[in-house]
Amino acid sequence: MRRVLVTGSAGFIGSNFVRDLLAAERATEVIGLDALTYAGNPAATAELASEPRFRFVHGDVADRPLVRDVLASAGPNAIVHLAAESHVDRSLVDVEAFLQTNVVGTARLLDETRRYLATHPDPDFRFVHVSTDEVFGALGATGTFVESTSYAPRSPYAASKASADHFVAAFIHTFGFPAITTNCSNNYGPYQLAEKLIPRTITTALAGLPIPVYGTGANVRDWIHVHDHCAALRAVLARGGIGASYLVGARCTRTNLEVVHAICDLLDDLAPLERSHRAAITLVPDRPGHDFRYAIDPSRIEAELGWRPTIAFEDGLRRTVEWYLARR
Repeated sequence: MRRVLVTGSAGFIGSNFVRDLLAAERATEVIGLDALTYAGNPAATAELASEPRFRFVHGDVADRPLVRDVLASAGPNAIVHLAAESHVDRSLVDVEAFLQTNVVGTARLLDETRRYLATHPDPDFRFVHVSTDEVFGALGATGTFVESTSYAPRSPYAASKASADHFVAAFIHTFGFPAITTNCSNNYGPYQLAEKLIPRTITTALAGLPIPVYGTGANVRDWIHVHDHCAALRAVLARGGIGASYLVGARCTRTNLEVVHAICDLLDDLAPLERSHRAAITLVPDRPGHDFRYAIDPSRIEAELGWRPTIAFEDGLRRTVEWYLARR
């Protein structure tokens, strides 16, 4: 059995990745580590309670003694680091939480893993650090992010993730640490917390409330279904090169208003009202420092690891709306 430690295992991407990994790889055991903050959802992995290949540990990646004990008891062959504070809006009012989890937590996890490997050498060990495209800042009307794009974070959240990325790179260079970094575009799918655009739009519309859209809704994001992201992470874990970084995206750019319109149209079909759900869209003042456009070029991971996204945005969005409708 291979043993994989997944941090942030009760979060949106983390819980989806745990289920995906266990389903895809029968010879893999997963140890999930999560602090169960507001974004941690125990129900996201509740169906795994009877799965003998999954064990959950309640704890914080910034807690050195706990991390040390988990590494010693679990003896992992790999770590997929997903634990993070991830919502830009929250980072504007609570910088400290992002500093503690994303920067201090990552640095301590790296250092404890380095110390663990010093006494438990494993030539096949991999540490996959999962980051975001927001570390690169904003694009203009054209262009895409690539692995060599300069870092230019523009929010406290992006700055905290950029710092974590730099710690990973420093450990690779200084200690020969066996890490790989991924930077992914906006995810959507089941179990996403309702503070993010797509689930917020769905749940707000179903509650009959105004659907808020920042500014004019012209800001552009690059969307990928979380199941495609999970498949990419499995490819990186299996075949990624130590020290490499991979940008993960589905070449699916949409303005925020286009996404909200698409959700409203699906709800008109699946949960119709007397008038279109679009009538509830309300433009609200833009948030500070709102990046205009993100877009990813995933050519490297496609060419080197053979990964491709398989879920079209229209299909994935319908499945996501149906998932939330079934759990109103």
